[in-house]
Amino acid sequence: MSSLSEYALRMSRLSARLFSEVARPTDSKSMKVVKLFSEQPLAKRKETYDWYPNHNTYFALMGILRSVGLYRSNHVNIQHKRCKGKACKGTVHPLQLWTFLNPKACPANRN
Repeated sequence: MSSLSEYALRMSRLSARLFSEVARPTDSKSMKVVKLFSEQPLAKRKETYDWYPNHNTYFALMGILRSVGLYRSNHVNIQHKRCKGKACKGTVHPLQLWTFLNPKACPANRN
């Protein structure tokens, strides 16, 4: 009676499945695949999704510093001048006119 009964074999496979173990005997190549799938996915690892800084926070901080006068951005200055220049000339497309009438819509006024 050295071999297991069919019931015992099925129960051992079921317990292996429940406890995330290999159900049947496997070779080293298959064990490598099993190990890869048992690890946490790459997208859920903290070192992957926390790689870049929080740009929204930095953007808001730069806007506050700009409004206080502690930071100047040439890019935003040029955007502001272009918005005001188009509005003064009247060369704004009728569909885009609302963006210049609304002070929050102009990219220079978003800060």
